[in-house]
Amino acid sequence: MARRRRRSPWLVLAIMCLAVLIIVIDNTIVNVALPTLSARLNASDAGLQWIVDSYSLPFAGLLLAGGELSDRWGRRRVTQSALLGFAVFSLMAAESHSLSQLLVARALMGTAAAFIFPATLSLITTTFDDLAQRATAFGV
Repeated sequence: MARRRRRSPWLVLAIMCLAVLIIVIDNTIVNVALPTLSARLNASDAGLQWIVDSYSLPFAGLLLAGGELSDRWGRRRVTQSALLGFAVFSLMAAESHSLSQLLVARALMGTAAAFIFPATLSLITTTFDDLAQRATAFGV
């Protein structure tokens, strides 16, 4: 039986921190870019609100489903797939030429983020066997 080589737990932690960072920073970036988006896409105030909400609503609504799916199909598989999806959907958002294209891309980004976020803490828990290291990892 082939034995799987275990990755460094600190590398896993760094990747999980990066994944959470991209999820959280996305809304900050969009809030800073709202004036530019308004000018380039001729978006109304309601359109600007939807730009923000089109990410947040699927993210909040699918968090529990993301955790359940991670438990069923595997945390690593779901996290990797969702990170790939998030990257593709981010490119779609960056290349959007209309408000509707941007809203769809951001909704897909929020959906992918909902599948990344629940698995991060769970992956850290299973990666760190030593309780002291686990506590440090959660602190980070």
